[in-house]
Amino acid sequence: MNLLVKSTLGVAALGLWFFSGTMPDSTYKILPGYFADPHLYWQETPFSKAQVTQLATPKDVVQSRINQQKNTIDQFMVDSDTQVLFGDTHVHTTNSSDAFMFSLPLMFGAQGAFPPGYACDYARFVSQLDFYFLTDHAEAYTEERWDDAIESIRQCNEMAQVSGLQDTFAFMGFEWTQSGITSKTHYGHHNVLFKEYGDGDLPARPIGAPAEVATVAKRDYSSKFPKVLEFLDPRHKYYYASYNSLVEQMADTPNCEKGIPSPQLPKNCYEEAKSTGELFKKLREWDIDTMVIPHGMAWGFYTPPDSSWKTHLNSVDVDPSMTPLIEIYSGHGNAEQFATFTTRIKNDDGSYTCPAPTADYLPTCWQSGEIIKQRCLTEGLLSNECDKRAQVARQLAANTDTNYAFLTAPGSKPEELLDAGQARGMFNPSFNYRPKKSMQYGLAVRNFDGDKPLGFEWGVIASTDTHTSRVGHGFKQVGRLNASEANGVKNHFFEDLLMPSSGDPVARGQDVEKLDAKKLKLRMSEAERVGSYLYLGGLAAVHTKERSRDGIWQAMKDKQVYGTSGHRILMWFNMVDGNKQIATMGQKVLMNTEPEFKVTVIGSPKQNPGCPDFINAGMDADKLEKMSFGECFNPTQQRHHMDKVEIIRIRPQSFEGENVADLIEDPWKTFDCPKDSAKCEFSFSDDEFPGKQRDTVYYARAIEEAIPMINANNLNTKFDNRGNAISTDICFGSYETPASDECLALKGHQAWSSPIFTYYK
Repeated sequence: MNLLVKSTLGVAALGLWFFSGTMPDSTYKILPGYFADPHLYWQETPFSKAQVTQLATPKDVVQSRINQQKNTIDQFMVDSDTQVLFGDTHVHTTNSSDAFMFSLPLMFGAQGAFPPGYACDYARFVSQLDFYFLTDHAEAYTEERWDDAIESIRQCNEMAQVSGLQDTFAFMGFEWTQSGITSKTHYGHHNVLFKEYGDGDLPARPIGAPAEVATVAKRDYSSKFPKVLEFLDPRHKYYYASYNSLVEQMADTPNCEKGIPSPQLPKNCYEEAKSTGELFKKLREWDIDTMVIPHGMAWGFYTPPDSSWKTHLNSVDVDPSMTPLIEIYSGHGNAEQFATFTTRIKNDDGSYTCPAPTADYLPTCWQSGEIIKQRCLTEGLLSNECDKRAQVARQLAANTDTNYAFLTAPGSKPEELLDAGQARGMFNPSFNYRPKKSMQYGLAVRNFDGDKPLGFEWGVIASTDTHTSRVGHGFKQVGRLNASEANGVKNHFFEDLLMPSSGDPVARGQDVEKLDAKKLKLRMSEAERVGSYLYLGGLAAVHTKERSRDGIWQAMKDKQVYGTSGHRILMWFNMVDGNKQIATMGQKVLMNTEPEFKVTVIGSPKQNPGCPDFINAGMDADKLEKMSFGECFNPTQQRHHMDKVEIIRIRPQSFEGENVADLIEDPWKTFDCPKDSAKCEFSFSDDEFPGKQRDTVYYARAIEEAIPMINANNLNTKFDNRGNAISTDICFGSYETPASDECLALKGHQAWSSPIFTYYK
């Protein structure tokens, strides 16, 4: 063999070795995709079978948790015959394609796979919750992944009750991730929850939405990542390959045949429902105890402009028995409050106009025009010409039916947008807030087409919507990038690859409808600004007389629930007659006399650093660090002080077209809590109810003392003395902001009671 051949073979062998990913770590520093991975986070893939940690929580530990709450209730002299259990009804693992993508090595702050087994471990040991529901995206499931998820729930429940007193109750579910391009075709995301998990207790497959725009990864090969990533980062080539393998499995799953009842379909097909009405119909065919919970409805990341609860408020798409609850808060923000601002004004002829800014809102269409105007003036053109160009840009943005109006100003930087499109003055609002999809607006509107007015009668919960299996992670404000999922791209190289520019920054607006979304990739998601509107998530709290699966489920169906922004605030909200309780939160009352109410709240427990001893001793140290950053729910005997309680009064519409803004009083009453007190209790009545002679809804919002919270100041917007936004200081999820920066600001945690529906008799 001559020297040339030997040299060629040697180079080829060296190349194969290099791209195998098995050479010494230092060798790969020359590649643009290189980064240090001392913890070997990407050695495990989401395809790892669900295995929960084989560690029993000592019976005395569980009993101590129960006793501590009872002692608190006794200490503060609360008259209650229920216990409060805390849980998370909205949990994703890397079985969800978007969670899988966020876990890839190219994402800043990512830590690799968090399969379903992690959710169980986190709930039992890190957050120490009483219950959780696994709700991965239906659109990403394959037959194998569905079976694996169910197995994780079975393993979790088996392990959780080894000591004789079950520490955590694990439930199965899925998310129907529907997103319409326009408000008419948009129904929004809904979690489908099931009570039991044995054979015959669950559908054969989850029911997804048409997957064109529902999730990050569509069910076709176009969602695969380019193979070049395996060469840019050979050490993690198998992790990238596993993501592409999931996409292939999704794409290779055949669609279920239309028109056949769901139980009669083969197990290994992908089943779709295009509307909530169709989803309800398919679920009824299984004759399984089920709840469907709408969530994130005001989150304008995927909710089109003009979206409103009114659009699909009809007897087909609304089923009160199926949807007793609404999730008003999660890691994606608050969806509680109504506001009068609008993204665009619809004219009588169907055209649109861009509204002018107000004290509480800067429309994106308006700011797009301002960006174009400033570019124009910078080029030295006359102000008259620049005003014309600004008006054209505003109109182009107003005409945009999708969420991409921000791209009207080509090549714009997130700082140029200021706080356009965002709600001001709200507690942790959702990004690009949609007021007519708020909980308050939903409780206020009615449909008068039938014999009786049709409206929503939701109980209220909150959750995390975690995409890293971190169930109920809001107990300590740590882990902005990971726990809040604010993570963006790892470095400038990947930014150029995954977030190409929307065009050169010219002084003319562009028609967004003509842009190719596929080519713009993550640029379409407004990822730079979204990261400042992601939080540690909330919790669902249930009042139940028994600590059991039946007790939790029935409390949720009966709306004996409330939500918190993550802290374990204790809350009671009752209708009373003197010392006699007439109704509790979530119930309906028919009456014509003056209603009286009583509210009691107790602040959440303050936390010790670190994790309890039995967890440190029993769990794998590396796994615990990966999941929790060394921090667990670890309560002290001290509790946070309550600041105030606000009462909201809503009078649902009594006739078609009644102005909703006039029907929502927020706050109607405000009660300041005793200084430096963990307990806050008061009574009130409504002397206007008999005279108004109309249905009225009441609920309570409790606010704790302020503490540093992640992203509590969102974009850190600065205003001039006239209230105009002049600059932002964005806390990025990408490499542009240090991972160590938690982006903290002072804000008080909140709890929201389920309403008491007081109907005039």
